[in-house]
Amino acid sequence: MATTPAPAPAPATRGRVGLSDPGRQAFLILRTGFTVAPILFGLDKFANLLVDWPTYLAPWIDDIVPGSAQSAMYVVGVIEIVAGIVVALAPRFGGWLVAGWLAGIIVNLLTVPGYYDIALRDFGLLLGAVALARLAQHYHDEDASEAVRG
Repeated sequence: MATTPAPAPAPATRGRVGLSDPGRQAFLILRTGFTVAPILFGLDKFANLLVDWPTYLAPWIDDIVPGSAQSAMYVVGVIEIVAGIVVALAPRFGGWLVAGWLAGIIVNLLTVPGYYDIALRDFGLLLGAVALARLAQHYHDEDASEAVRG
């Protein structure tokens, strides 16, 4: 007796199955975190509610950028907001953008005495951003193949 193949799961079922995948859960957690955090930190560059952001700018960078350290923080804030939006819309690229941005922040912090612990923390965040980019690539490829088959 011949058996007929089971029908492909409905799109709603695929979504529920996908959310039960620990890798997809990790991807969504990282995507959410690397969307929200840069946007909030970027906005705070304009308000200085969390910290006095200009104190984190290395003197040698302050010397080469035009304007004041606070003016530089305004530019930093815009870049961070844009990075968060890119992560939300295109995490395969946004993850690498955030990782590169964090690498620049780490270089800055390593040249400011007393901020080495923050540079180390940002290195951990950089690793998370790279993990996000890699997971985003995996799930983008998986979703694209599913769409072709579906």
